[in-house]
Amino acid sequence: MVMSLTGLFLITFLVVHLLGNLQLLAEDDGESFNRYTYFMTHNPMIKIISYGLYFFILLHTIQGILIAVSNRKAKGQKYAINTHENGTWMSKNMAILGTLIFAFICIHMGDFWYKMHYTDKLPMVKYEGYDNEVKDLYVAVKLTFSQTWIVVVYIVGMIVMALHLLHGFQSAFTTLGLRHKKYTPIINFLGIMYSLIIPIGFAIIPLWFLIKKTGL
Repeated sequence: MVMSLTGLFLITFLVVHLLGNLQLLAEDDGESFNRYTYFMTHNPMIKIISYGLYFFILLHTIQGILIAVSNRKAKGQKYAINTHENGTWMSKNMAILGTLIFAFICIHMGDFWYKMHYTDKLPMVKYEGYDNEVKDLYVAVKLTFSQTWIVVVYIVGMIVMALHLLHGFQSAFTTLGLRHKKYTPIINFLGIMYSLIIPIGFAIIPLWFLIKKTGL
């Protein structure tokens, strides 16, 4: 239940996070994205939600590890509710996929979140409507995604996330008991579409910067 509820919360967060990050594609030298990041780091309500997000990420990760240990002791039984006796490759490797995603999140937050919140390494820019200068996170993103190896690692991370979501999305609804012969096929379809669209949406961003740099 904890994995399902925290998972659905994180699934919702990914949509919001992607919509914000897509502003990186605006041809305005990063103004839209920098205004967005300033709002996200200075709005009191967003800050409170952010602390909840960090907590749920840790809770989801810790609970996943506990389930993996329990599964190992149970000699292969993946979930208390398991409607697929053999299971898919994703269902059998959710712990590995989840661990890789957590490592990716830590690296990702180190590259951008930490620099934004706790360093003075970012340049400052002035926009109309602000009394003070704003940190130019766009420059850091642009520089990071101009490196091919980082873009490759990022895309691999999105592939891992897609595999994790392909099982996690429908599994969350199954664990909560929301299965019905009429609605389950719809949930499964939405899960597949979500698991493809969200990672592809994130992957487009570094590819866009790399293509712009190389002129392809």
